[in-house]
Amino acid sequence: MTADEGENGGRPAAARDYRVVLLTITSGAVNAVSFLALGKVFSSVITGNLVLLGVSATTHSPVEAIHAGVALAGYVAGVLIGAPLAGRRSHQAGAWPAGVTATLAAELVVLAGFSVGWELSDGRPHRGAQLVLLIVAAAAMGMQSAAVRRLGQMSSTFLTSTLVGVLAGLATRTRPDGLGRSLGALVAIVVGALAGGILARSAYAWLPVAVLLPLGVVVAGSMAGSRRIKRASDRS
Repeated sequence: MTADEGENGGRPAAARDYRVVLLTITSGAVNAVSFLALGKVFSSVITGNLVLLGVSATTHSPVEAIHAGVALAGYVAGVLIGAPLAGRRSHQAGAWPAGVTATLAAELVVLAGFSVGWELSDGRPHRGAQLVLLIVAAAAMGMQSAAVRRLGQMSSTFLTSTLVGVLAGLATRTRPDGLGRSLGALVAIVVGALAGGILARSAYAWLPVAVLLPLGVVVAGSMAGSRRIKRASDRS
């Protein structure tokens, strides 16, 4: 039995997709604050950061190179930490993998630390504080990417392939797998970025709500789901 079978009765895929969409809201908010307040780079859009790293060499801008490099290093570190954790085998057949929940819980702790640093900087980090927050945010996104990858061919942190799948299905008049999740994620990342951008600019103290709440709901929901499955297994 796979992670798409046996959770929440007959609707395991719907529960999974709902959680992935919620995670995308957090990704949108974190990437928005990274771009607006942490050096005009992204926390998880690594293709863009690699381009910025290359462009900085032609513009002779060490600041751009440093920020792009720090974002890249943080993301790589997050993936290297998150992938082994997310890949742990679960003893509960059919459950949302326990390793995924553990990785997202660890990400929640990392983003809580980010939020503390953000508040201490009054929403205007500079120099060293800016770089520290950037690497923490990028590491969190790397962990989330590794966790969601464990669920299959989907993402909550970079959506280029998601958009390609939707457009290809439209062009060929076929329905791609996970269409609802894909459309939801595309909307969610814009909503998350909008919320993150507004709060970062106008109400910095409330930014942690946009960053932590969706992720916290996913972690709490997945833990509750695991407990329900365990109780059902014990009864049987």
